[in-house]
Amino acid sequence: MSEFQQLLSKYAELVVKIGVNIQNGQTLVVNGTIDSAELVRLIVKKAYESGAYLVKVNWTDDTVSRLRYDMAADESFLEEPKWYAGEMLELVEKGAAVISIVSSDPDLLKGVAQERIVNYQKTYGKAMAKYRQYVQSDKFSWCVIAAPSKSWAAKVFPGLPEEEQVSKLWEAIFRTVRVDQPDPVKAWEEHISNLNRKSDYLNAKKYKKLHYLAPGTDLTIELPEGHIWVAADSIDERGNAFVANMPTEEVFTAPLAGGVNGTVSSTKPLSYGGHLIDEFTLTFENGRIVNVTAAQGEETLKGLVEMDEGSHYLGEVALVPHRSPISESNILYYNTLFDENASNHLAIGSAYAFCLKDGKKMSQDELKEKGLNTSITHVDFMIGSGGMDIFGVTADGTEEPVFKQGNWAF
Repeated sequence: MSEFQQLLSKYAELVVKIGVNIQNGQTLVVNGTIDSAELVRLIVKKAYESGAYLVKVNWTDDTVSRLRYDMAADESFLEEPKWYAGEMLELVEKGAAVISIVSSDPDLLKGVAQERIVNYQKTYGKAMAKYRQYVQSDKFSWCVIAAPSKSWAAKVFPGLPEEEQVSKLWEAIFRTVRVDQPDPVKAWEEHISNLNRKSDYLNAKKYKKLHYLAPGTDLTIELPEGHIWVAADSIDERGNAFVANMPTEEVFTAPLAGGVNGTVSSTKPLSYGGHLIDEFTLTFENGRIVNVTAAQGEETLKGLVEMDEGSHYLGEVALVPHRSPISESNILYYNTLFDENASNHLAIGSAYAFCLKDGKKMSQDELKEKGLNTSITHVDFMIGSGGMDIFGVTADGTEEPVFKQGNWAF
């Protein structure tokens, strides 16, 4: 077995055992691209070896996806995929875990009519609304990971010979998920523990607001009463631990939907809907986005903000130090799974119910009453840099440093 195959096997095992923590007799769903076929097969094997009852694989292909956007009838983008939503709901309601592998070309839909992309995002978002609620209340175990495709690797490493690009991206992915370490499972246990120390500190503080200052950014974000800072690991409805994102370097919570004011500037491109959005600013008044500008992809960004009423508000505030493994690699991945873990970030759209005390037990209306945002979308965007300061504001108005020059101040 080659070194690459050994690392790939470790990766698959890590995702099955730590990512979704598959249980004996449990069903697993794997959403994978044809570019990730070798990894998918290993995940299937590791899952069965761990006692999985059934492993179901859903395949996608960038070429087929692009052909649909180029050639399908306009009306087809207005039809909700209720059949897919129904199947996924049935599976997770019966206790299935879900692994999703991302590897698509960041420029996949370049040149496609914006209306088609927006219509698809809306219909998909509506159909999957209940499934998203399950995700955001930890009803089941889920994990998002990545595998390279040729087009994605070429975007990340354009200066390398074509035959080296995919292997270079694999190398970077293995490093970010700690598969290159002697005992990846132990390394993850230590990593989770370190992140939990940060979330414990913030939970003890119970800050009323966060105040962000950086070039192009002056933003205040109120936090709801009973908010909870969360790190890498989660607990599903059946009491099993899982890690939703691999890699992950963040500590995050939910903002008060109507309590965001000021302007924030992006610091990394956002790959969304097969387009890149770059050098953008958002201005908020009483939580609502009231102005949008972007040097690239402005119409795509406006389409995202106009998705529904909830997409005019924030659903996540996440802290990631500038001195973190992904940031210090100086690799721009053009993929949110990685780029959000190199930078402080926010998310447009729905909030996670588990970021509020007893939130997992609340209805959507109850969560909204507590100040959490609801939407059919949730899209992270990066705002952090080595020049960012963040202050925690206590109930009496005292400001305490949380981040100084892009890194933890405690």
